[in-house]
Amino acid sequence: MPKPLLIYIHGFNSSPDSWKAQVLRNLLAGADAPADLLVPRLSHWPAEAVRQLQLLIEAASERRITLIGSSLGGFYATWLCQQFPALRAVLVNPAVYPDRLLADWLGENENIYTHERYCLTREHLRQLQALQVETPARPEQLLLLVQTADETLDYREAVEKYAQSVQYVQPGGSHGFDAFDRLIPAILAFAEGRVELPECTPLPEAVRN
Repeated sequence: MPKPLLIYIHGFNSSPDSWKAQVLRNLLAGADAPADLLVPRLSHWPAEAVRQLQLLIEAASERRITLIGSSLGGFYATWLCQQFPALRAVLVNPAVYPDRLLADWLGENENIYTHERYCLTREHLRQLQALQVETPARPEQLLLLVQTADETLDYREAVEKYAQSVQYVQPGGSHGFDAFDRLIPAILAFAEGRVELPECTPLPEAVRN
């Protein structure tokens, strides 16, 4: 049987070079790693981004696939799990209402990793609204990881939306999800159908200027 496949879905204005993606790559780099990893570079257009991900999932349909969605990636992962019942997804500080959040970003933007410049438009927001999942159909597919000191998103929105899913709500931390590496064993266990979460110890809050 082939190894489980993990697909890391980066967030808004991020890329495969984000630090969580790098942590995953470093831990899963060896031939004896317990899972394979894909980290696609996604379009800034939501409809195109989910199409890219659908094609990857369909191409590996014979494998056990777990999505790891960070921020906007968690929003995409939620929608994809509605389309593919066999998927599992780990949602890391997921965006619940990204169309509301990104309304403040309309206009010219630059990707912080790739330096690609693009214009965020109301069509982007409409595409996000079209991907909104009010209530996950199969909450057992999802594992929620949030930190309460997320400076970008209100973690309580995710706790409420995914109330029927397994949750790890860690006091402190940040939107980037501090000490992410400590949760990778739990992510790998979830990919194999087990829930094995570590003790939820508080973290310091991120320092804000």
